[in-house]
Amino acid sequence: MPTFSEDASSRSRSRAASGRPAVTKDRIVEAALELSAEAGLENWTLRQLAAAVDAYPAVVYHHVGDRDTVVVEVLDRVVGQLVLPDATLPWREWFSEFLPTMRTVLRRYPGSARRLALFGPSVAAAVPTMDTGIGRLLAAGFGDEAPLAYNLLVATACQFVAMEDDRESAMALQLDRSEGYATYRDRGDLPGMAALGRSITELVADPDLAAGYYERLYAYAVERCLDGLEHRIAQLSEPETAFEL
Repeated sequence: MPTFSEDASSRSRSRAASGRPAVTKDRIVEAALELSAEAGLENWTLRQLAAAVDAYPAVVYHHVGDRDTVVVEVLDRVVGQLVLPDATLPWREWFSEFLPTMRTVLRRYPGSARRLALFGPSVAAAVPTMDTGIGRLLAAGFGDEAPLAYNLLVATACQFVAMEDDRESAMALQLDRSEGYATYRDRGDLPGMAALGRSITELVADPDLAAGYYERLYAYAVERCLDGLEHRIAQLSEPETAFEL
């Protein structure tokens, strides 16, 4: 009986004979990227990936590695799609331009934001973005706090996109809870809940407003983080008001 490796070898010869494209690392990672866009980064198996390139799972192992290794390659491709603003922009303008485009890219591949928030991309993939972003913060005067400020902004962005990914996958539950919160809109004895209820009632009544909710929430989170860092840089420029972390 032929071994699995012999089956794979025969498959390779038949592929060449039929004129089908060779299975390469680049083709495997590109297929994984497409599966991630269609189903989400965590929702495909190595067997499905192998089928997408018309190969055995062992061939994927041979060219790339196990599933986690493929995921790292996919995340690097995702990070490679980020467009960096002009490196001469002031720090706040740079991040105000960069972070909205970051959301656009991460939303194409559900699950990528969560993985990036937890582990980040590979060092090689991260260098262009990190060096430029932290460089803008260094130039602004954040000093040793520049890496912390950078991580605050990027982690916040990733976490809000990850939340958007997760909530989208549980839309029915979200709608049920929204209706429950909306019932508090006229509660004079609970002003906080009433304000939330009125806000949700507006969203439920206006599909266009609801469709843009997460984009607005993301923008709000980013801008408030930038406000906080702007306050911090003012403190750092006045030594008598600066304090130790």
